[in-house]
Order: sequence, then C-alpha cells, then structure tokens
Amino acid sequence: MFNKVLVVCVGNICRSPSGEAALKQLLPNKHIASAGIASEKSGLVGKPADSNAVEVAAENGLDITQHKSQQLTRELAQQYDLILVMEKGHLSAVTEMVPEARGKTMLFGHWEGQKDIPDPYRQSREMFEIVYKKINESAISWAKKL
Repeated sequence: MFNKVLVVCVGNICRSPSGEAALKQLLPNKHIASAGIASEKSGLVGKPADSNAVEVAAENGLDITQHKSQQLTRELAQQYDLILVMEKGHLSAVTEMVPEARGKTMLFGHWEGQKDIPDPYRQSREMFEIVYKKINESAISWAKKL
C-alpha cells in the first residue's frame, strides 16, 4: 500500500509544504514529506516556506513554520511509494529526473478532475488562499483513497 507519500512542486516553498501538512493532518499514520523539482536551481534548498503560504496554512490550522525546502533527487524519490505533483508538467519533470518513478507519480489534483494546482509564488495573498483551497480539497480526496 501507499505508506510513504512525497508531495512535489517547483521550489518546495509554497504548494508542496502546504500539501504535505494537509496530508499529514488527514493521514497521521502515513509518512509524508515534500520536495521541489528546482529547489537547488532556484537557490531555495534549506529555505523556509513562503510567508504567505505560512500565514494561509496557519489560518487553516496547519503549521508549516518548521519547513525547509529540499531538492527532489533519485534517492529521495526511490524512498516513497507515491509521488504527488502539482501540475501535469511536473509529471514529465519527475520522469526525466527519475524514469523509474513514473508509475508511482500522479497529480495532487488527480481526484479533482486531473486539475493542475497553480503556483502562487510572488502573486497576491488572494492567490495563496485560492491555491490553498485547491490543495485542501485535493488532500481530502487523496485521504479518502489512501
């Protein structure tokens, strides 16, 4: 079964930390973490979650203040049973980095009509709220399936 879930976005400072926290709250007996496809390239490794993501998560009962961005690697991907990405383009990016992970990589918004969850980075606070709502709805759907 899927006991270890990795949530992936681009920089691992906005969407994936929120997705990780939402799934952890819903699935306390699962091992859930997050990573970024381009955390290293963007100079974000070790950085905390975006302040807007932290605030919106807190308003929804989630604490992501201790989060630190990490780069997705082949070794990291191999440790997880399921990899959930935020956009269809991320499926290709993960597959390019870790071809053997393709079969266990799916959209975070899979059960919400295969929808992408847009990147709120450097956008309005309102966009972070919209994105959080999509992340939360998707996390609830995944929790029902897992």
